[in-house]
Amino acid sequence: MDILIASLIVLATFITMEGVAWAAHKYLMHGAMWYFHRDHHQHEPGFFEKNDAFFLIFAVPSAWCIITGIPNADFRLWVGAGIAAYGLCYFLVHDVFIHRRFSWFRNAKHPYFAAIRKAHKVHHKHLGKEDGECFGMLWVPLRYFREARKAHEARTLSQR
Repeated sequence: MDILIASLIVLATFITMEGVAWAAHKYLMHGAMWYFHRDHHQHEPGFFEKNDAFFLIFAVPSAWCIITGIPNADFRLWVGAGIAAYGLCYFLVHDVFIHRRFSWFRNAKHPYFAAIRKAHKVHHKHLGKEDGECFGMLWVPLRYFREARKAHEARTLSQR
Protein backbone atom coordinates (compact mmCIF):
# COMPACT_ATOMS: atom_id res chain seq x y z
CA MET A 1 0.00 0.00 0.00
CA ASP A 2 1.26 3.47 -0.83
CA ILE A 3 2.78 5.25 2.18
CA LEU A 4 0.66 8.35 1.55
CA ILE A 5 -2.58 6.34 1.61
CA ALA A 6 -1.45 4.44 4.72
CA SER A 7 -0.60 7.75 6.45
CA LEU A 8 -3.98 9.22 5.49
CA ILE A 9 -5.76 6.17 6.89
CA VAL A 10 -3.85 6.49 10.18
CA LEU A 11 -4.60 10.23 10.36
CA ALA A 12 -8.29 9.82 9.47
CA THR A 13 -8.66 7.05 12.05
CA PHE A 14 -6.92 9.16 14.71
CA ILE A 15 -9.27 12.09 14.03
CA THR A 16 -12.31 9.80 13.96
CA MET A 17 -11.31 8.34 17.31
CA GLU A 18 -11.84 11.70 19.01
CA GLY A 19 -15.49 11.51 17.92
CA VAL A 20 -15.75 7.87 18.92
CA ALA A 21 -14.19 8.62 22.32
CA TRP A 22 -16.51 11.62 22.80
CA ALA A 23 -19.61 9.53 22.03
CA ALA A 24 -18.43 6.59 24.16
CA HIS A 25 -17.71 8.96 27.03
CA LYS A 26 -21.03 10.79 26.82
CA TYR A 27 -23.37 7.90 26.05
CA LEU A 28 -21.67 4.81 27.49
CA MET A 29 -19.40 5.95 30.32
CA HIS A 30 -21.99 8.43 31.58
CA GLY A 31 -24.76 5.95 30.76
CA ALA A 32 -24.95 2.16 30.94
CA MET A 33 -21.25 1.77 31.82
CA TRP A 34 -21.25 4.34 34.64
CA TYR A 35 -20.31 1.55 37.08
CA PHE A 36 -16.84 1.46 35.49
CA HIS A 37 -16.49 5.23 35.06
CA ARG A 38 -17.85 6.42 38.44
CA ASP A 39 -14.55 6.01 40.27
CA HIS A 40 -12.97 8.38 37.79
CA HIS A 41 -15.31 11.15 39.01
CA GLN A 42 -15.61 10.00 42.60
CA HIS A 43 -12.01 9.04 43.26
CA GLU A 44 -11.36 6.03 45.44
CA PRO A 45 -8.03 5.05 47.05
CA GLY A 46 -5.48 3.28 44.90
CA PHE A 47 -3.57 3.85 41.70
CA PHE A 48 -5.86 1.88 39.39
CA GLU A 49 -9.50 2.67 38.70
CA LYS A 50 -12.32 0.55 37.30
CA ASN A 51 -12.35 3.23 34.62
CA ASP A 52 -9.02 1.85 33.37
CA ALA A 53 -11.01 -1.03 31.87
CA PHE A 54 -11.87 1.30 28.99
CA PHE A 55 -8.25 0.99 27.91
CA LEU A 56 -8.97 -2.64 27.04
CA ILE A 57 -12.24 -1.80 25.34
CA PHE A 58 -10.36 0.43 22.89
CA ALA A 59 -7.21 -1.71 22.72
CA VAL A 60 -9.02 -4.84 21.53
CA PRO A 61 -10.22 -3.44 18.17
CA SER A 62 -6.83 -1.81 17.64
CA ALA A 63 -5.00 -5.09 18.26
CA TRP A 64 -7.47 -7.04 16.11
CA CYS A 65 -7.03 -4.62 13.20
CA ILE A 66 -3.23 -4.70 13.48
CA ILE A 67 -3.03 -8.50 13.78
CA THR A 68 -5.42 -9.20 10.91
CA GLY A 69 -3.98 -6.42 8.75
CA ILE A 70 -0.31 -7.40 9.05
CA PRO A 71 -0.28 -10.40 6.66
CA ASN A 72 -1.27 -8.29 3.63
CA ALA A 73 -0.38 -4.86 5.06
CA ASP A 74 -3.93 -3.85 4.20
CA PHE A 75 -6.04 -0.99 5.53
CA ARG A 76 -6.80 -2.80 8.81
CA LEU A 77 -3.15 -2.48 9.84
CA TRP A 78 -3.32 1.30 9.39
CA VAL A 79 -6.72 1.63 11.07
CA GLY A 80 -5.32 -0.30 14.04
CA ALA A 81 -2.25 1.95 14.05
CA GLY A 82 -4.52 5.03 14.09
CA ILE A 83 -6.51 3.67 17.02
CA ALA A 84 -3.27 2.81 18.85
CA ALA A 85 -1.86 6.30 18.16
CA TYR A 86 -5.01 7.85 19.60
CA GLY A 87 -4.73 5.53 22.62
CA LEU A 88 -1.16 6.66 23.22
CA CYS A 89 -2.20 10.29 22.87
CA TYR A 90 -5.12 9.70 25.23
CA PHE A 91 -2.81 8.17 27.81
CA LEU A 92 -0.31 11.04 27.56
CA VAL A 93 -2.89 13.83 27.56
CA HIS A 94 -5.56 12.42 29.88
CA ASP A 95 -3.72 10.26 32.38
CA VAL A 96 -0.30 11.92 32.40
CA PHE A 97 -0.96 15.60 31.65
CA ILE A 98 -4.50 16.23 32.91
CA HIS A 99 -4.79 13.86 35.87
CA ARG A 100 -1.06 13.72 36.58
CA ARG A 101 -1.02 10.03 37.35
CA PHE A 102 2.66 10.27 36.43
CA SER A 103 4.98 13.22 37.10
CA TRP A 104 5.68 14.20 33.50
CA PHE A 105 4.76 17.34 31.51
CA ARG A 106 4.12 19.56 34.53
CA ASN A 107 5.36 22.75 32.89
CA ALA A 108 3.29 22.83 29.70
CA LYS A 109 2.32 26.50 29.40
CA HIS A 110 0.75 26.63 25.94
CA PRO A 111 -2.85 27.99 25.88
CA TYR A 112 -4.10 24.85 24.12
CA PHE A 113 -2.96 22.68 27.02
CA ALA A 114 -4.45 25.11 29.54
CA ALA A 115 -7.75 24.92 27.61
CA ILE A 116 -7.68 21.11 27.70
CA ARG A 117 -7.12 21.13 31.47
CA LYS A 118 -9.89 23.71 32.03
CA ALA A 119 -12.44 21.81 29.93
CA HIS A 120 -11.63 18.59 31.77
CA LYS A 121 -11.88 20.36 35.12
CA VAL A 122 -15.34 21.61 34.10
CA HIS A 123 -16.25 18.04 33.14
CA HIS A 124 -15.15 16.73 36.55
CA LYS A 125 -17.09 19.30 38.55
CA HIS A 126 -20.04 16.95 38.01
CA LEU A 127 -19.66 14.00 40.36
CA GLY A 128 -22.65 12.12 38.99
CA LYS A 129 -23.34 10.78 35.54
CA GLU A 130 -25.95 13.44 34.75
CA ASP A 131 -25.42 17.04 33.63
CA GLY A 132 -21.99 16.35 32.17
CA GLU A 133 -20.25 18.63 29.72
CA CYS A 134 -16.96 18.70 27.79
CA PHE A 135 -16.75 15.00 26.89
CA GLY A 136 -13.92 15.34 24.37
CA MET A 137 -10.24 15.12 25.04
CA LEU A 138 -8.43 16.95 22.24
CA TRP A 139 -11.27 19.11 20.91
CA VAL A 140 -12.38 21.52 23.58
CA PRO A 141 -15.00 24.26 23.35
CA LEU A 142 -13.48 27.34 21.77
CA ARG A 143 -14.32 29.50 24.78
CA TYR A 144 -11.79 27.63 26.94
CA PHE A 145 -9.09 28.13 24.34
CA ARG A 146 -9.91 31.85 24.12
CA GLU A 147 -9.80 32.20 27.92
CA ALA A 148 -6.49 30.36 28.09
CA ARG A 149 -4.99 32.45 25.30
CA LYS A 150 -6.04 35.69 27.05
CA ALA A 151 -4.56 34.48 30.35
CA HIS A 152 -1.35 33.45 28.56
CA GLU A 153 -1.07 36.85 26.86
CA ALA A 154 -1.69 38.64 30.18
CA ARG A 155 1.04 36.56 31.89
CA THR A 156 3.42 37.25 29.03
CA LEU A 157 2.78 41.01 29.24
CA SER A 158 3.21 41.09 33.01
CA GLN A 159 6.57 39.33 32.71
CA ARG A 160 7.99 42.01 30.41
